Amino acid sequence: MRSSETITTMRSLIESKIPTFLWGAPGIGKSSIIKQIAHDMEIECIDLRLSLMDPTDLKGIPFYEKESHTALWAPPSFLPRTGRGILFLDELNSAAPAVQASAYQLILDRKVGEYTLPDGWAIVAAGNREGDRGVVYRLPSPLANRFVHIEMEVSVEDWREWAIKRGVDSRIVAYIGFKNDALFTFDPTRNERSFATPRSWEAVHNVLQSTLPNALLLEAIAGAVGKENGVDFLGFCKVMLLLPDIEAILRGEESAYPNDISALYALSSALVGRILSDPDEGKINHLLGYTLKLQSEFAVMIVQDLQRQGVRMDHLDAYGDWVNAYAYLLC
Repeated sequence: MRSSETITTMRSLIESKIPTFLWGAPGIGKSSIIKQIAHDMEIECIDLRLSLMDPTDLKGIPFYEKESHTALWAPPSFLPRTGRGILFLDELNSAAPAVQASAYQLILDRKVGEYTLPDGWAIVAAGNREGDRGVVYRLPSPLANRFVHIEMEVSVEDWREWAIKRGVDSRIVAYIGFKNDALFTFDPTRNERSFATPRSWEAVHNVLQSTLPNALLLEAIAGAVGKENGVDFLGFCKVMLLLPDIEAILRGEESAYPNDISALYALSSALVGRILSDPDEGKINHLLGYTLKLQSEFAVMIVQDLQRQGVRMDHLDAYGDWVNAYAYLLC
């Protein structure tokens, strides 16, 4: 299930308080999606890494209650008492079987020891698949049967939309648009320390925003996404240096049009990023006029990327000319 579909499905299940297990390869954004859903729903999200816990951490510590002469369990302070939210059991299948057993009653009965989960809270778990070369334990069948299981896959289209919205470096967005396979290169049969995932490309963005000298960029980027991807990406960045003047295009003064496919991806991403930083109607008009002479698929990609980010242009004069030129691609 692609990420946009995963978000819609998970949100509905969370609203219905149906326990859900989100599966997926490492680095594709499972945890980020759950936290984003909580943010969008304006509810709390408590992230419990069960792989770091002991069985008593979840159930609490027993103590003697002198009035009733009985032993009671003191529940941990990190479990919610009131309100609404998501209790996120991340890396559940990486937790030791004894810890999973402690979580079993909480998931099945919404209680453990003396503690009861408030009605406004939903339980969501996540973990890597057994074939992903991570440290995982098979879920006991009764526990697995309590969840609705959703498997998330990588979607380049969804990632590009997210990356543009988040302001990820336009060079990365352009490169992934040009070379889709570079977004996710994890292969569980290969013993690689560095490989490309949505998470590691976000790390590359942070590297590019840092003060690291250019001479050291390759080693740092290769450390995030692998040597092959690092070399290829920096080669692509050199292409971006040869692009037409972005500011001149938005002033209506540029008449140069690249033909190389990699340059067109780079140009498209740069233009979208520049408009999103300053959505001036005059600049959008000039951009629409410029795209009339671009290869059609890139003209449509630029406009659709902007519209997905909420940029309105249907009231502009140049938009009518643009629609007339590319109506056959919009049907």
